[in-house]
Amino acid sequence: MRYSHTMAYDPGALDKTLAAAAGDDPSLVAELRSAFFESAQRQVSALHNAVNDQQWQVAAWRLKGLAASFGVVDLMDLANRAGEGVPFDKALLQRIDKSLAGFSGSFDFAPDDTPQ
Repeated sequence: MRYSHTMAYDPGALDKTLAAAAGDDPSLVAELRSAFFESAQRQVSALHNAVNDQQWQVAAWRLKGLAASFGVVDLMDLANRAGEGVPFDKALLQRIDKSLAGFSGSFDFAPDDTPQ
């Protein structure tokens, strides 16, 4: 399966997935949104801190799976490219950082350790 190479932040995809899972419970939506962002941050941090190809690939595949489970196709595509491409691709890592940073604006909290 091939994905578009144009990346755009789509808060609607995440919001639709969360609404389908949580229904009319705003506290559950907030909890799930927070869990997604925190988990994604951990995997992006793992990409930044990877010291070998295997660590890079594991973090990329975990990020891809997380993004897929929440319907965040653009982030999933970037993570897929990281997992299949050349490890430690700085330009791709910057795009992943930017994609994740786009989600931080859709939260009611300010994460302490957004990847740099």
